[in-house]
Amino acid sequence: YQLTTLKDDRNYFPEYLAAPFVRRSLDQAIKTRINELAGTLDDHSMRRLNGEVVVQKRSFADVASEFLLEADLIEVARDDSAAFWQRLIKNTITHLQLTFVALFFGCLFGLIIGIAVYRSRSISRVVVYLAGLMQTVPSIALLALMIPLFGILPAIVALFLYSILPILRNTITALVTIDPLLKRVADAIGLTNRQQLRYVLLPLALPNILAGIKTAAVISIGTATLAAFIGAGGLGEPIVTGLALNDTQLILQGAIPAACLAILVELLFELLERILVKPHMLKGVLPD
Repeated sequence: YQLTTLKDDRNYFPEYLAAPFVRRSLDQAIKTRINELAGTLDDHSMRRLNGEVVVQKRSFADVASEFLLEADLIEVARDDSAAFWQRLIKNTITHLQLTFVALFFGCLFGLIIGIAVYRSRSISRVVVYLAGLMQTVPSIALLALMIPLFGILPAIVALFLYSILPILRNTITALVTIDPLLKRVADAIGLTNRQQLRYVLLPLALPNILAGIKTAAVISIGTATLAAFIGAGGLGEPIVTGLALNDTQLILQGAIPAACLAILVELLFELLERILVKPHMLKGVLPD
């Protein structure tokens, strides 16, 4: 490009001194290898490596691996298909833990509050409105706000807050919109409020309640990918790393399993609905 590199003889730009930053649990042998990098990367080497990425369109991982091989800091790369599956299983398990712990407490809170307030229209509106306020806060902003408040649990707390609205709203709506005639019949045959709730109202409201839980589960799976930005792990970890390294393949390693997981959860809830809900209450299905 016929460019001339100028020397910063007046030291206008601050000197770049890289330092390793690792977690304490990292294996000591890896720490030793990282420390051996000290002093091996000068300006010329860094420009050459960056040029291979930008000009030759090579991936960060390939360029870095080649440099480490030349510096005799790593051995020849082996087939890492086993390591890939190990990482995928580990990230998926972490993702499921984040999602379902938050979903469990979301169900517990949403169902209890919804059942407690559905009889009062004014209180129900206030409760649903407050729950809806959580949905107006961007996911990543909510995660960041949770860090100083809850330490190592911000991801679970944020996912819990996001799961409340669909569960709470569907529970209240399902109980309020039940045919008043059925409620009067249940009252006329002498059922107590608890018996009405158990034998009449909840069975009738179950399809809508399950729909709310399903919505919350799918939302949580998608939102949990952002938890990687605060170090919570999960399937968002390869996505975040891939975005930082401009590595599409790495991004897909997190995006595709997350999408498949959301579809699988959707199908599982469809199956659960067919098991728990009476056939004549399913949309489009008539009793035998």
